Amino acid sequence: MKIIEEALKKGDKTLSENESKLFLAEYGIPITKEIVVSNMDEAVKASGEIGYPVVLKASGSSFAHKTELNLIELDLRTDREVREAFKRLTGNPDAAVNKVLVQQMVKGDRELVVGLTRDPQFGPCVMFGLGGIFTEIMEDVTFRVAPLSRWDANDMMEDIRAKKILGAFRGKPAVDRDMLADILIAVGKIGLDCDAVKEIDINPLKILDGKPIAVDALVVLV
Repeated sequence: MKIIEEALKKGDKTLSENESKLFLAEYGIPITKEIVVSNMDEAVKASGEIGYPVVLKASGSSFAHKTELNLIELDLRTDREVREAFKRLTGNPDAAVNKVLVQQMVKGDRELVVGLTRDPQFGPCVMFGLGGIFTEIMEDVTFRVAPLSRWDANDMMEDIRAKKILGAFRGKPAVDRDMLADILIAVGKIGLDCDAVKEIDINPLKILDGKPIAVDALVVLV
């Protein structure tokens, strides 16, 4: 909760991606390996510690829509590529980038979305569905009012049209439904525990070796 308190003191309306994920991790939600850096040498060192390939992203609470501003560099495989990517990000003419997030590159065929919203009538509600670029296109999501039981979480998985994506396919293992249920339950608990959290958007929640991991996340504050 310290992350939330410090953000509110600063008057921030959102947490940065890194802060959002660190906050989610406090509730047991799996997140990518990542390090925030301030210069090129730190970026190279962090990449070595995390292990190639890596992703570089602009870091800060004001960068909620990084893709539109070209503030993401994907699949970097060498120190040289990291240096060049760092230079591009911090030299972006449309954004003042002072800190960069070095993140584990997670390749996954399946992308899900998990979220939290506050309904005026029902209070905190958990959202689950098809993620990535298909979230807005397919609109294949379902909602439940918090708190969620394990039965509720499993019922959400059966409620989306694309539920077959959770099974084994193309040589990939089935999604670990227990882990996924834990994530949905945890997001509901955050909604009940933290009145200061207005929204949560975990998108994408990728599947790595059958296990869900939060690759990008945004926590919006009241």
